[in-house]
Formats: sequence, C-alpha cells, structure tokens
Amino acid sequence: MTDALPPTIGPGHPAAFHRGPGHIIVYATPAFLAAFGSTCLGLPAREALPDLPARAFALMDRVLQEGRPLARRIETPHGQRRLVVVPRRDPDGETYGVTTHLVAVAASVEIR
Repeated sequence: MTDALPPTIGPGHPAAFHRGPGHIIVYATPAFLAAFGSTCLGLPAREALPDLPARAFALMDRVLQEGRPLARRIETPHGQRRLVVVPRRDPDGETYGVTTHLVAVAASVEIR
C-alpha cells in the first residue's frame, strides 16, 4: 500500500485526504490510521480528530478557501507537529478538499 503513496509522503508520517468544507476524511495513510484510528474514515475532521487544536482546523479551512498550501506548528497529545495542508483541485482548477500531513518537530532545531 505504501508503494502507491506520493514520494513526499513517507509511510511513517500521518497524512490524509479531506473533502469539502467539513473536511470529510476520505483517505488516510497507515500511519494516520495508526495515530487516529480506522473509524475516522468518512467522518468530518473536527469530529474524528478531537485532540487536534482549533488552529489546525482553521488552517484547513483557510487552505480550502484560499486554494494555496500553508503550514504551521501545532501541539498534539504526542508533542509538537508541523501540519502541512495542501489544496486538492479538480480538473477545472476548483479546490474541493485538502491533503494534510503531520511531521514530528525535533526538540531542538539549529538556527543558521
């Protein structure tokens, strides 16, 4: 199954496809399912992912509305994560959903 994932999404990082303004979870990587449970499929993100902070959903709303990718750091029960949200577009260029990708943030980051 992980062979079918885009090269930017590793099998160890939770990622999912969400559809519409309710951010219905329509596809999730094995890592996403391991982190949030298989019962999240078909549910709105706010209902299925109650441990995520409100700013995570605000970011998803903004990407869906503006149609441009954004990222921010969020706190989760498993530590700080970088949430990357990318718009999903139909063949006519209309944004119909978003892809989310969570990556653990290192405790110490070297600043150059």
